[in-house]
Amino acid sequence: MKPRYTSLDQLPITLCAEDVAQVLGISRANAYTLMHAKGFPTIQIGKRMVVPKNKLIEWMEAQTIK
Repeated sequence: MKPRYTSLDQLPITLCAEDVAQVLGISRANAYTLMHAKGFPTIQIGKRMVVPKNKLIEWMEAQTIK
């Protein structure tokens, strides 16, 4: 998969599973698994799941080992 974005500033305000996978460097299947996980900042709109960019960044910061 060719990167569509080269910085966080280029990301859309909400991210689909494919975007989450690219940002985190994981497969799309793993992104879907993560998006269904408790505590992950997913918004469900009908059957569609999206992740707000700012909440993904906050979630990544919270997961960082200090």
